[in-house]
Amino acid sequence: MIIFKDEVVKLLKNQIDFLKEEDISALVEVPPSYDMGDYAFPTFRLAKEFKKSPNIIAEELANKFSEDENFEKVENAGPYVNFFINKSKLIESVLREIKDKNGDYGSSDMGQDKTVIVEFSSPNIAKPFHIGHIRTTVIGNSLNRIYKFLGYNTIAINHLGDYGTQFGMLISAYKKWGDREVIESNPIQELLKLYVRFNSEAENDTSMRDEARHWFKELEDGNIEAVELWQWIRDISLREFNRVYDLLNIKFDSYAGESFYSDKMPRVINELKEKGLLEESKGAQIVDLEPYGMPPALIRKSDGSTLYTTRDIAAAIYRKETYNFHKNLYVVASQQNLHFKSWIKVIELMGYDWANDCQHIPFGMVSLEDGTLSTRKGRVVFLEDVLKKAVESTAKIIEERNPNLENKEEVAKQVGIGAILFQELFNQRIKDYVFNWDRTLSFDGETGPYVQYTHARATSLLEKGEFQIDDNIDYGLLNTEDEINISRLLYDFPRVVIDACDKNEPYFITRHIVEIAKAFNKFYNSTPIIVDDVELRKSRLSLVYSAKTVIKTGLSLLGIEAPLKM
Repeated sequence: MIIFKDEVVKLLKNQIDFLKEEDISALVEVPPSYDMGDYAFPTFRLAKEFKKSPNIIAEELANKFSEDENFEKVENAGPYVNFFINKSKLIESVLREIKDKNGDYGSSDMGQDKTVIVEFSSPNIAKPFHIGHIRTTVIGNSLNRIYKFLGYNTIAINHLGDYGTQFGMLISAYKKWGDREVIESNPIQELLKLYVRFNSEAENDTSMRDEARHWFKELEDGNIEAVELWQWIRDISLREFNRVYDLLNIKFDSYAGESFYSDKMPRVINELKEKGLLEESKGAQIVDLEPYGMPPALIRKSDGSTLYTTRDIAAAIYRKETYNFHKNLYVVASQQNLHFKSWIKVIELMGYDWANDCQHIPFGMVSLEDGTLSTRKGRVVFLEDVLKKAVESTAKIIEERNPNLENKEEVAKQVGIGAILFQELFNQRIKDYVFNWDRTLSFDGETGPYVQYTHARATSLLEKGEFQIDDNIDYGLLNTEDEINISRLLYDFPRVVIDACDKNEPYFITRHIVEIAKAFNKFYNSTPIIVDDVELRKSRLSLVYSAKTVIKTGLSLLGIEAPLKM
């Protein structure tokens, strides 16, 4: 495929020998409107060297480039040189590339031989997998897919919350009130009841907190009863979680949670001591971070038990030594900004030059319309319930609109779950939002079902037109404004994927495939596609095929399926 920006840079480099190609490339802009060109180059930086005004430089450069076949015209507007792409070349270049690469269009090998770890989802064992977990789960899964698409070796890690004082609470609660048979029948809900009851009664009985700390210390020290109960709780919880992951079609390479690092923390503590970083403070051990504008990092409590910080440091060191990562990404809510900043600084102080390769990918919080989620008070909306309700609602819509649709149950699952995932990935991840059933399950406007339906519409057109992938297509017949606009959006797709990767922002892809769907539907409504003219039909169907292919790829990068019929 012709990379038109590179062609712009080459033309400019031939006339500007004192700037490197990468410097010229950095100066090239994309104008706000196609009326101002596809690319623009400001000439202010050339004035001193050329000893002329920017306007004159721009005019002289534009005149030198006017005959290049890749551009319909090159003209100056004040101090800018504006390049207008040859639309015929654009359409042929992008449609041929999509035909040749099919679902791999937009992929690259830029990540070859580089490993990226994506830690996401990471629910707490024995606690509900609730709507608050959807953001880390969906954003992380999409980032994992995007990095893999760009050639990186990705490792998807579910860093389960399977350690800590909460297990002291659960063990203590189980010993007081638990019934193994009842819990086995409905694990998460029954464990949640124990957890809520313990926290409620502990508000009036401080000795219960001491008892919980005691049982967590017993767990850390390998007490047989504590370990057996912990393993059982972990196993039944993970069994429940996997039902949700199956619904979402999400796979992990590792479920190594906090407990996995329990035997790796003494090394961290000893290393901090040896490097003179560990200090005593009221019986606890800390790393002083006040010189860096942060509170102390608590490494070990006064009772000898460890904390999240200790385990995260141990986990990062283990991952570097095991995977030699290029990036180690943590898709965790923005509430934990200070926590990540703190322990990454500790790793830096330990002398590890890869500390900044550990990156926190924060996201905004989900709240209910009547307040925030609270596991301790039992105020949760189970994620599995949300997904099932979405599927059920979609099934009703299908029954009303297309009762004879094949594979109705499968399509309802694809569209219902897709609607929720699309909404999650439609805005910048850092934004907070309030969960609302009606809005979440809406199928109007810029939604997942709208994009999925566009894919199904394109598939139907290709079937009706008996489209066959063919090298003998006259791309010059595609010259209407609607056809050009779709082609521009398809051409931009690889750049959008790279932007999403660079900024760890899947919403770039979400927004872009909405725009492709809009442009396609405008083309569909304004242009006869299955026409008698065989060559024109082939050309227009090749555009339909290209749009369908890119929409499907974009949805896949979001973790969403693309139904063939709806």
